[in-house]
Amino acid sequence: MPNREQILRAPKVLLHDHLDGGLRPATIVELAAEQGYDRLPATDPGKLAVWFREAADSGSLPRYLETFAHTCAVMQRRDALVRVAAECVEDLAADGVVYAEIRYAPEQHLEDGLTLEEVVEAVNEGFREGERRAAAAGHRIRTAALLTAMRHAARAFEIAELANRYRDRGVAGFDIAGAEAGFPPTRHLDAFEYLKRENNHFTIHAGEAFGLPSIWQALQWCGADRLGHGVRIIDDIEVGDDGAVRLGRLAAYVRDKRIPLEMCPTSNLQTGAATSYGEHPIGLLRRLRFRVTVNTDNRLMSDTSMSREFEHLVRTFQYSLDDLQWFTVNAMKSAFIPFDERLAMINEVIKPGYAALRSEWLFPSVSENPA
Repeated sequence: MPNREQILRAPKVLLHDHLDGGLRPATIVELAAEQGYDRLPATDPGKLAVWFREAADSGSLPRYLETFAHTCAVMQRRDALVRVAAECVEDLAADGVVYAEIRYAPEQHLEDGLTLEEVVEAVNEGFREGERRAAAAGHRIRTAALLTAMRHAARAFEIAELANRYRDRGVAGFDIAGAEAGFPPTRHLDAFEYLKRENNHFTIHAGEAFGLPSIWQALQWCGADRLGHGVRIIDDIEVGDDGAVRLGRLAAYVRDKRIPLEMCPTSNLQTGAATSYGEHPIGLLRRLRFRVTVNTDNRLMSDTSMSREFEHLVRTFQYSLDDLQWFTVNAMKSAFIPFDERLAMINEVIKPGYAALRSEWLFPSVSENPA
């Protein structure tokens, strides 16, 4: 099995990461002081980090979502958005991520007078700055934005138009997020129909806190390219006492159509979608060769990173470098950038990166003076 240092150096692809869920605690404290925001539960970065993790570790998706009130509160100004976006890319690159799609909801950053367009342009500027800083530190990374609409609000069509307007200008697609129960994706059919007419890409949070109907609607009514989480697809899979597996029609459809599942193991444990890493459906879904990808969701709230997610899976399922490459290639195949660019990343960055790590197992370096 790969060790921690090898996992850190392994090329990784991240499709499901929320910008407002990945701030550095020290940055939150500094921005809050600059902006006069006095509602933080702690002003010591270490204590604040613990508070976020413990508040999110409740087993309740609505309670988990409450933690974002503090991060969004300090992301209402242009300079703050640029800073947060740049630091996000730096942190991902330092963790070995070579491609990332980072999502955020522009409608949640308008309280200090920014327009939707100004929000998008500030975040894009931050992403490009983060890529430059990462390159200067010797890390290669490419990032793209996904614009998210909140499923309980009524701005999905407007955000979909925004995503289309900034397409090929730093924005790769669209998403809806927020509490699933009571807010089905079908409430936003006009946005999805518009995106399909424009041949644009979108993913939908589905099958996390709500079950198979949420997944079915996201796919069959809305036409999602990917499923955000999708962990509840396990409800349509039966494993007999003899180990025989039977897929229901929806699960079979998801596998047959190679629909990507943006799985976030640690986050799923926090929100109650799974009870432990060992019981997480990702193990069975990988064995059944669903198009599974591994993601962080919210690095601050889950106190996680891509390397930590891979470490959990390696320890739990005894995964090898081949398994980690399989997850990574799945993610790169499922990205919302053009096919030739995805292929180049796979063949020029990901596969050579894993091949170099494997060679260390076959031909370990030997000290010139082994004695």
